[in-house]
Amino acid sequence: MLVGVTIMEDTGKTQFILGSASPRRRHLLGKAGYCFDVVPSEVDESAFDAAGVTSEEHTRILALAKAKDVAVRFPNALVMGADTVVDLDGEIIGKPDGAEHAEVITRKLFSRPHKVITGLALVCVETGIEIVEADTTVVYPRQLTEEQIAEHIRKGDWQGKAGAYGIQETGDEFVDHIDGSFTNVMGLPMELVERLLGELGLRSGA
Repeated sequence: MLVGVTIMEDTGKTQFILGSASPRRRHLLGKAGYCFDVVPSEVDESAFDAAGVTSEEHTRILALAKAKDVAVRFPNALVMGADTVVDLDGEIIGKPDGAEHAEVITRKLFSRPHKVITGLALVCVETGIEIVEADTTVVYPRQLTEEQIAEHIRKGDWQGKAGAYGIQETGDEFVDHIDGSFTNVMGLPMELVERLLGELGLRSGA
């Protein structure tokens, strides 16, 4: 939804606020050459019930809530909020709460294709900007051996990651191929980011 969009000038200074503490999102935006500040959202994700909505709708709702949480504190700034989930046959697979849970998730996800969905929201209170979209990537995994699963759990790369893995770390070892945005699987679909920011007159410096 687009409400009263005002084109913003790129001054070479801070272009927007990223309402996320994710190091992967910061890395992707920085690598693309954007100038931004980081103010993590304080939204309690557990307070949002995913029942009755699709995984895509759930990510949109959370992304918007995160962006608004920061935007009300900085009403004249453009704020980006994002939320990424892994969807397996309609079931949202979140972040593991321990090694045992990570192993259960890994065995589940790497048995058949699954989706990675990221909701992306851009909000500016002062100008009335409110944009919410989502991007979906289908991941076709490899069948993992018991040794690969055990090593993955031992290394701890699953910590803090939806679906208990990071494609930038596991790469070709875990994934046969994908259909969609690679950076979406990392937590931020840069193609969508660049399109939406571009529509507001913001360009990357890369």
